[in-house]
Amino acid sequence: MKNVSRASHLLIVLSCLMAFGCNKKAPEASAEVASSEPAPVATTPAPVVNKAEPIAVEPTAEQREQEKKKALMDYAKMEDQYLNDTKAQWGSSAKASSTFGDEGSSGASPYNMATNVKGGVDGKSWTNGRQDIGFDWLEVNYDKPVSASEVRIVFDDGKGVESINKIELQSVEGKWNTVWDGISDQKGDKRGNRTWFVRSFEKTTYKVKAVKITIANNLERGYKTIDAVQLVGE
Repeated sequence: MKNVSRASHLLIVLSCLMAFGCNKKAPEASAEVASSEPAPVATTPAPVVNKAEPIAVEPTAEQREQEKKKALMDYAKMEDQYLNDTKAQWGSSAKASSTFGDEGSSGASPYNMATNVKGGVDGKSWTNGRQDIGFDWLEVNYDKPVSASEVRIVFDDGKGVESINKIELQSVEGKWNTVWDGISDQKGDKRGNRTWFVRSFEKTTYKVKAVKITIANNLERGYKTIDAVQLVGE
């Protein structure tokens, strides 16, 4: 009986040892399985490729000529609209603060007198007497007093368009009212032989009979020439 018990005891011990050994090897097997999986591969972002800048193509001589003709046509349409405006009228008389040549021994030439401003655009103009000193003014009168909404000043070859700094309107009662003053932001119009300086404003509640234009001579050095002045209103 003792031998049987001893054998049973030995069997139990062997069984436990075998079970312990199996449990000990299991994690190793798991580790081997885990280590057999491939390691993640680091990815490098694709380089950013900049798009090539468009290459500027120089216009051909024919294209430049077409652009020039288009600009001339746009100018002709603009000027035709002003010249045929049924609400616009030209001055009937004019006077100015100075005239080119009026201080010379022979006096001012009739080609430069303020009276040339009356009527429409005709190539005859007033030229002031000073290039870059002080202020000059031109006053233009109209036959039909109107409630005005716009003034258009035609500068011959654009001479002086940058120097204009004030526009006043005179009521039939004789009172002067400033409708614009400041520094001209307009350059000479290279599309034609004339530059139109146009200023619009709220329609006046009074009837206008005259326009006075003031020029700051040092804003644009040189003599200023005005061909005609339109008053728009009804």
